[in-house]
Amino acid sequence: MSGQDTAAATGGLSDEALEHYRREGYVFPIRVMSREDAAAYRAKLEAFEAAQGGPIAGNLRHKSHLLFTWANEIAHNPTILDAVERILGPDILLWGSSFFIKEPRTTAYVSWHQDATYWGLDGSDIVTAWVALADAPVASGAMTFWPKSHLKLQLPHTDTFAADNLLSRGQEIAVDVPQDEGVDVPLQAGEMSLHHVLLVHGSKANTTADRRIGFALRFIPTRLAQTKTKDWAMLMRGRDIYGHFAHEPQPVADLHPDAVAAHAVAMGAQVAAVYQGTDRKEYRP
Repeated sequence: MSGQDTAAATGGLSDEALEHYRREGYVFPIRVMSREDAAAYRAKLEAFEAAQGGPIAGNLRHKSHLLFTWANEIAHNPTILDAVERILGPDILLWGSSFFIKEPRTTAYVSWHQDATYWGLDGSDIVTAWVALADAPVASGAMTFWPKSHLKLQLPHTDTFAADNLLSRGQEIAVDVPQDEGVDVPLQAGEMSLHHVLLVHGSKANTTADRRIGFALRFIPTRLAQTKTKDWAMLMRGRDIYGHFAHEPQPVADLHPDAVAAHAVAMGAQVAAVYQGTDRKEYRP
């Protein structure tokens, strides 16, 4: 769908875009910020990376909205939340956030998979917003979606823990995706895509001279619960009458000691859920 078709005049998704999401499992592109704002957020990420001497990695790459005020600001972008609200309703939690970064001319990739295979959540009414902080043309390893695959429900996956796979367990579906059915998802800096948690998707290596930087936000309705462990999430809109998740605090400053402590607790719970059955205690780099 074109960007002109996705955004309703009053905010959120147009009726046409919402129907496309429900039928196909995704919608894109949606302009959520200017190119200049996206560049400013990228600069803040890369300033942190320069200060620490390398790319953001491990647990720092996940639930980053708890550590950095600018990442939390992206998560609270009203255009993003308006669109998510049209899909999930008014009561919204942010269960996770993750940076998916492919360095220039590297072999990193993402295998065909469904997002929530190991998350432990008790429903599939979950939306991933993938926000581009740099241009993500097809050659950069943009995502590819398998349309309507969210209607196949949960598919079997196998763990590979492949070194170049950016996924937590290197998981991939044990089903062949027809080669002619994938839809490429190129995005410009400041645009996002939305996809259903059961939509099969993947991405190839970055063959360009620039980084591909995406910030993925995982939104759930407050009625969902965690089946594996006590878990944490941030209330983004509405009310939480269920109390299935402990509520995460917003950071008052980048890497504030309270923020670092909250991140450690919340990440401990998420890692316990995602890596249940393995000996891992931290996300892969």
